[in-house]
Order: sequence, then C-alpha cells, then structure tokens
Amino acid sequence: MFSKQDQSQFKAKAIDIKTIEEQLNNFTTGFPKMKLKKPATIDDGILQISEDEQEIYHEVFTAHVKSLSLLKFVPASGAATRMFKSLYDFLNTYQDTEDEYLKFLCTKGPETMYNFFERIDDFAFYGDLRNVVSENNMDLEKMIDKNQFKQILAMLLTRKGLNYASLPKGLLKFHRYKHFSRTAFEEHLVETLNYAKNSKGDAQIHLTVSEDHKTLFEDRLEKTKDTFEEKYEGKLNVTYSVQKSSTDTIAVDMNNEPFRNEDGTILFRPGGHGALIANLNELNADIVFIKNIDNVVPDRLKEITYRFKKVLAGILLERQSFIFDYLKVLEEDKDIAQETLNEMLAFLEEKLCTKAPASLKIDDPEKLKKYLFSKFNRPIRVCGMVKNEGEPGGGPFWSRNSDGSVSLQIVEGSQIDKQDVRQTNILERSTHFNPVDLVCGIKDFKGNKFDLHTFVDKQTGFISQKSHNGNDLKAMELPGLWNGAMSDWNSVFVEVPIVTFNPVKTVFDLLRIEHRNL
Repeated sequence: MFSKQDQSQFKAKAIDIKTIEEQLNNFTTGFPKMKLKKPATIDDGILQISEDEQEIYHEVFTAHVKSLSLLKFVPASGAATRMFKSLYDFLNTYQDTEDEYLKFLCTKGPETMYNFFERIDDFAFYGDLRNVVSENNMDLEKMIDKNQFKQILAMLLTRKGLNYASLPKGLLKFHRYKHFSRTAFEEHLVETLNYAKNSKGDAQIHLTVSEDHKTLFEDRLEKTKDTFEEKYEGKLNVTYSVQKSSTDTIAVDMNNEPFRNEDGTILFRPGGHGALIANLNELNADIVFIKNIDNVVPDRLKEITYRFKKVLAGILLERQSFIFDYLKVLEEDKDIAQETLNEMLAFLEEKLCTKAPASLKIDDPEKLKKYLFSKFNRPIRVCGMVKNEGEPGGGPFWSRNSDGSVSLQIVEGSQIDKQDVRQTNILERSTHFNPVDLVCGIKDFKGNKFDLHTFVDKQTGFISQKSHNGNDLKAMELPGLWNGAMSDWNSVFVEVPIVTFNPVKTVFDLLRIEHRNL
C-alpha cells in the first residue's frame, strides 16, 4: 500500500507504519461516543470550597511549596488569525460608498465594526498602531475622522503595519497600564512569578510555540525579563517546545484513502492540542499548572487567580498524600486487613470520584488490592470548573470507562451522541464547563515521572471534514489534552470563580471590563 517514498516520509516524521495503519482504521470505523452517566454538579462530582476550606488548602500549599519543584505549562502556539476574523471580513468586503458607510453607522453593538472604531483608543495596542501609522507619514486620528477604515485595518493586521493577524496570540498587547502595555505572554510571566515560584525564587514556565514564532517570544522576553524579576523578586526560567512532527496525523480523501499532494507525497496535518501530551511528558516537576495563553487579566484582578491556583494545588497535595501512603501499603504489606482495603476503596470513590465496576469482587482481597493499586498509581489533576454562562468549552461529566468503572471526565460536545435522547438530556443538565485551569501531579509515589502516553484513551479522537487546495478531505485530531489525553488520570473537579476565566477569543473581548485596567 505504501511506496518507498511514503515510508521515507514516515521515517522523516518519526511515525511508524503501525500508527499510520491505526489512524487509517479510525477513519473507516470512526471513534465511539462517550457514555455519559450524568453531569458532574456541585456536591456530585464538583467540590464547592468554603472560605475556611480555602484557607486550609492555601496553607497546605504554602507549607509544602519549599520542598516542591513547580512549573507552569502554557499552550501558546496558536496564531491570532481567528481573533481578527470579523476585521478581516470587513477589510475584504467594505466598499467606500455612501450606502456602505450608512450601513456601517446603523450597525451598532458590542461586536460591530462601528464599536471597534468608536473605541479603538481603548485597545492596549492603540499606541503601537498610532506609532506605526506615524512612521508611514500618516496621522491615525485624522484617518479615523476621514473614515479611512480599510487603511487603518491594513496597518493593524498586515505587514504594512503591526501584522497582528500573523502574530501568535501570546504576543499581542492585551492590557494597558499607566506607563506601559503588556502582552498575554507577559501577563503569564507575572502570574508565574506570583504562584509558581520555589523556595529559591526560581519560577519555571514552559510554552509550546510555533517554530516560526519562537524567536519572537525570546525577543519579547529579553525586553521585559529584568523588570519582572526585580519587581516580583524572582528569577524566570522560560523554556519552549514545538509540537512534534511525530504527532501529526494522516489526512485521507472522502474514500478514506491517503490524501496525496500534487507531488505524490501524503498530506499530514497537526494533531490538535492533544498532541501536546508529548511535550508535557518531557517536562519534570512535582506540580504543573496548566492554563491557556489567552486567559489572563490585568493586575487589578490577578489576586483571586493566585489564590485559587494555590487552593487547587493544596487540594492536589492533600489527595496525593493519601494516595502515596495507600500505594506504599499496597506494595509493601502482603496481608492487609479488609477494613483497610475498604477504607481505600471509599477514598477512591468519595475523594477521587472513581466508582468501581459491578464485576469487582470486593471480598476478594487480592483482586481488590490489584484494582486499587492500578487506580491509585496514576497521574492526578485538580481541575477548576466555572458555572456555565454560555461560554464554549468542554464540560465535566460522570462517564463510563472501558473497564466498567465510572469516573469524572472533561467531555467536548463532539464526543457526545446527539442522536441519543438520554445523552443529550444529560448534556442539557450540565451546570459547569472547563476553563482549562488545571493543576497536575505527574510523578508516582516513588518520585518517578509517569509515562503520560500510557494514560491516553486513543478512542477519544475526532474526525472533521476539511479542504486542501480546493479538494475535500478528512482530518483527524488526537485525543484532546485535557479530554482523552488525560482520560486515565485521577481527576478532582473544583468550582472556581468565573472571574478566573477571561479568555480572549475575538478582538472585541479585549473591550470587556475584565480586560480594562480601570
């Protein structure tokens, strides 16, 4: 089926033929839908932490932080193209006529071009835009008065000016302060220095970036690193990685045959954010904080984010201490009292929200010990969940696993069978969603790193229809980073305040009060 040229291509990408064959089979058979049992809600899968409990878990983290290695992991490879889609549409379609101008004036609202130009000086990038316009011997204020909308957008979005649409989202100016503005990347650096700093003052942050953008991040860091380290009394250790070529997935035509380019080579596409489990797997830390690049706020709102990151980490440490103690007993003691085994099973079900399968014989000590060891000896994540107020994002559910157990999972809408009335009913009853606010433990009870690849559910990928050079094709995304890629982790879901979730999906989000440094 595959030529020598194909095999050379696979070798160059470090993908073995068995993986290719598995992917082709997935295109033919499709991926099974998740089997939802019920939504995770407050006191039924989602913890609601009182102020007193917050203090306790905050203290747990503070007491242990001196002996821990900490790391912040930020997926930051995405370009800002989608963020400016409506601006690009306007740039490409607006005609400088009286009718078009009247239509522009009459179409008002939060996410309209009228509002964009009406409030353009509220954006943190306004000063940079004004400067680059001036360098081209023009005056931005006069251009606005003359309704030169397309020229202004060209200066913002294209190489004629700031080239914002081609930059990574992390390097866009998000927030304006009195004497300066900060990019999303810089806001993450500030966060890292405030909750992911060890006893020596070292703060580690790792970003996954595009190869084309890595130098841009390094240049930006060079300009601000000393200022942040002096202000927040710490030392930044910033590292980067790119999505591995070996995680790309094969594309197929509509007959599920490998899609070939004009030169005969097979087309591969990036495997989605689930591919980043390979990047995470190469990192080494006791606690890893995970957060998306666009979910940041100005300084006036950061304190609650700092607090809840530490609270989530405290919950992880508390759960992990019990897990490690149980694993030592299970490994070392040959004769464990049934009462102790029952206590472990209760902890697994009540604190780690994993319900044993009906087939498990709990009165068979050896089988119960083996089951408990396998369930405890896994990576652990504590995930912040916010109340669903209409924002897109995966939701928390109780889900059935292949071994018959039931556990907490973060599930995307595409993983749910919308033709099944019972499943859609469970979906409609969900109350929270995942803002990608995770604190993770990736080491075992002996201090060794887990191989995170062994905890991925390969049956949770996703197939979508795309096109290439005008030809239809099918593309495959790997199990999502916080979905199927962490399917076999121990999971704890905790409600966090909505103010900790402020993503910037479109340029208009930057006008929201949460992103204004008022």
